[in-house]
Amino acid sequence: MRDMIDVLIVGGGGAGLRAAVAVAESDPALQVAVVSKVYPMRSHTVSAEGGAAAVIGIGDTLDEHCYDTISGGDWLCDQDAVEAFVAEAPRELIQLEHWGCPWSRERDGRVAVRPFGGMKKMRTWYAADKTGFHLLHTLFQTTLKYQDIIRYDEWYVTKLVVDDGRVHGVVAVEIRTGRVETIPARTVILATGGCGRAFPFTTNASIKTGDGMALAYREGAPLKDMEFVQYHPTGLPFTGILITEAARAEGGWLINKDGYRYLQDYDLGAPTPEPTLRSMELGPRDRLSQAFVHEQRRGRTADTPYGPVVYLDLRHLGEEKIEHRIPFVRELCRSYQNLDPVTDLIPVRPVVHYMMGGVHTDLDGATTVAGLYAAGETACVSINGANRLGSNSLPEILVFGRRAGIAAAEFARSHREAEPAAVRSQGEDERRRLTRAREGGGNGGRIADLREEMQHTLEGAAGIYRSGDVLTKAADTLAGLRERAEEARVDDGSTAFNTELINLLELHAMLEVAQTIVACALNRRESRGAHQRTDHTARDDDAYLAHSLVHRAPDGTPSVGLLPVTITRWAPGERVYGRD
Repeated sequence: MRDMIDVLIVGGGGAGLRAAVAVAESDPALQVAVVSKVYPMRSHTVSAEGGAAAVIGIGDTLDEHCYDTISGGDWLCDQDAVEAFVAEAPRELIQLEHWGCPWSRERDGRVAVRPFGGMKKMRTWYAADKTGFHLLHTLFQTTLKYQDIIRYDEWYVTKLVVDDGRVHGVVAVEIRTGRVETIPARTVILATGGCGRAFPFTTNASIKTGDGMALAYREGAPLKDMEFVQYHPTGLPFTGILITEAARAEGGWLINKDGYRYLQDYDLGAPTPEPTLRSMELGPRDRLSQAFVHEQRRGRTADTPYGPVVYLDLRHLGEEKIEHRIPFVRELCRSYQNLDPVTDLIPVRPVVHYMMGGVHTDLDGATTVAGLYAAGETACVSINGANRLGSNSLPEILVFGRRAGIAAAEFARSHREAEPAAVRSQGEDERRRLTRAREGGGNGGRIADLREEMQHTLEGAAGIYRSGDVLTKAADTLAGLRERAEEARVDDGSTAFNTELINLLELHAMLEVAQTIVACALNRRESRGAHQRTDHTARDDDAYLAHSLVHRAPDGTPSVGLLPVTITRWAPGERVYGRD
């Protein structure tokens, strides 16, 4: 049993590290710990390429950033959250500058900005095309200034300890040794990222398995807007590796197998044809991904061993611009596709990229479980609504990571009660459960087979387009897979680096999250943003201008309700992009 931690952060990526710094700055007397299943610099934040949005340029305004975000989210964003986010984002990016983040610069020394999809103004700060890499390095190095921050690197949290409606810590297994520890804490912040690995083709790292969402969901905290799954239109075939939106921001074109810029044939929300032709590759991600599906149905995609593709054409940009502005794109293409974008077309296809939904929180990251907070992609504040605009996610982890850290620190200062007996008893129960799981003997099948069936079920039912009958069948399939996963076979009985056991625990998390995605998609009988129902093709503000809120019922099944969207200043209207 560990000593009591004041603020325990689960997840060592951008949101978690920003929360840790906020706690340390707000009250150096508080004890802070970060538990991460990978070394923090291996967190998925490191892979973000394109940039971070914040108002800085002359001619841009906070209101315009708010409007772009709300319209881009198809009017499902909570507008009070968006206003807070947009107001604080510039300060966070300037703070990163002071901590040492090497933002790219113009010749006159100003921070460089580039256009991004759905943004009418150039407001995306960037560090070449390795923005997440430099951002995470900066945050990690900043945490090293605070030597009292405790790190549990390569520990996997399996359970939140909750008693009488309040969190009191976590149970975690050290991957290196298999040792199971209960870590008591006055507050817990979940910052474990998304759950893209529940799908078969994703930009997400293998660690993004919905752990934090499942942890909160099991203990009574509802998840919100889980049906909204963002596909990014340009992933490399086979690997799913992202070709950043920055490539299109710098002037790249999307063309079909005939060499035709097909986006001009689709409604991307631009008010006139002329801006559409100029900026169509920077339409919102949901509509670009949907356009790909229509190209495929028309027979205008190219077939490959890894599925249909279109092409991203950067050749007209020239070697100098590619090397200066998007060098990592060239590196990825050479390493994983054996081609050079200076001279070759890049095959791309839509790929699962981001979860707009997550743990339901308020503006300070607080969940419905006292003392439990969430931030980053794990959480749903909601600023992303039905479709996240590119380059809003990095400032989101900073703004709400900081807010959650400050709020958790205040909760810890005002709740100094002794550790309840439930902490020890729940920890022992969890230790016994993990021992039984490791000892195996189940007959529910192989973990890899169950995971693959889950992924293809989810892709087939809750992909770019959905329908009620397919979703209903998927719900039944996932329920059966959950039952089989309870009896899944673990062949590795060792304790040290038992990755098979970790895979099983991750599978349990993904299956619970997958059930909520399907349940929310089935309940929302309209088409909005990334949620497109072929049997309910129109947006229905009368019935569904509301968040989906899903609780875990006593029998473990998802129970879906609706929560009104917060409207402050912008009445729902048409989604419009490409204005000057």
